[in-house]
Amino acid sequence: MHKDFISIADYTKEEIEAIFDLSAELKEKTKRGEAHHLCKGKSMSMIFAKPSARTRVSFETGMYQLGGYALYLSPNDIGIGKREAVKDIARVLSRYNDIIMARLFEHKHMEELAEYATVPVINGLTDYNHPCQIMADIFTVREHRGHLDNLKITYIGDGNNVANSWINLAAKLPMHLVICSPSGYEPHAGTLAAARQAGISTIEVISDPKAAVKEADVVYTDVWASMGQEAEAAQRRKIFMPYQVNSDLMSHARRDAYVMHCLPAHRGDEITDEVIDGAQSIVFDEAENRMHVQKAIIVTLLNK
Repeated sequence: MHKDFISIADYTKEEIEAIFDLSAELKEKTKRGEAHHLCKGKSMSMIFAKPSARTRVSFETGMYQLGGYALYLSPNDIGIGKREAVKDIARVLSRYNDIIMARLFEHKHMEELAEYATVPVINGLTDYNHPCQIMADIFTVREHRGHLDNLKITYIGDGNNVANSWINLAAKLPMHLVICSPSGYEPHAGTLAAARQAGISTIEVISDPKAAVKEADVVYTDVWASMGQEAEAAQRRKIFMPYQVNSDLMSHARRDAYVMHCLPAHRGDEITDEVIDGAQSIVFDEAENRMHVQKAIIVTLLNK
C-alpha cells in the first residue's frame, strides 16, 4: 500500500475497492450513531493554501468521528513555498502530527511535501488533480447503481484537475469516459496518454456536448473558472456557455442518468437550477460522501 494519497494513479484497482468497502462500512456506522474511534489519539494537520468549505468541514468532522483531532492551518498560518520551504514544513509537521492533509495550488509542492514528510500525506486538491473528490464521486455512483459495470461517465467542461483525476481513475477501473471540452481547454495530455496506454477503459475527448452525453449513465460538470482564474472568468463564460448542463442537454443522455457536480456550483453558468435541484441530481450525496471516503483513506493510511 502506498504511504500517501497523492493521486489515484498510485493505487491499484484492489486498493481502490478496499477503500470503497471501508467507506461503506464507516458510513453505515455513522448513520447508526455507532462509535468508530479508529484514530483515537491521532492528530492531523490540514494545510490550506486554497480555502474550501467542504474540504475543511469533511476532513475536520471526519477526523473527530474517528476519535482524532484535526488542526486547521489557514493560508496566513503557513505560506507554503513562500514564507517557509515546503520540505521544512513537511519535516516539522511530521514531528507534531500523525498525518497531513494539504489543499494547495502547485502540484510540485504536494509532491515535495510527501517526499519529505515522515507521516502520510493526503492530497486535498492541487491545480493538477483532486483525487479525494473523484474517489467520493465514483463511490457515490457505485452506491446508487449498486455496481460499476458498463459505466459511461461524461464530464462536461474545463479539462481541469477534476477531469485529470477522472482520467487517472479510468486507468484503474474499467469505464467509458468521455471528456467534453472546448478546443484549447482539454485535460492534461500526459495524463490522458498514460491512461489510454493502461488499456483499462475507453477514453474519448470530444467537443460536442450532445454527442458526448448520448447513452451516458452520469453527466458530470464543474466550474468554468477555478480559483486563481478569476481574471479569465468573463472570457471563459462566453466560451463555455454551450457546455452548460441544462434540461435540453440532459434530454440527450439516458433517462435515468445521474447528474453530478463537485461544488461549489455557479448556478446559471455550468449548471442550471432545475438540473442541480432535479430528480436526477446526486450532487449532495456526493458532497456527503466526501467525508465517508476521506475517513476511509485516513484509516487506511494510518493502519497500513
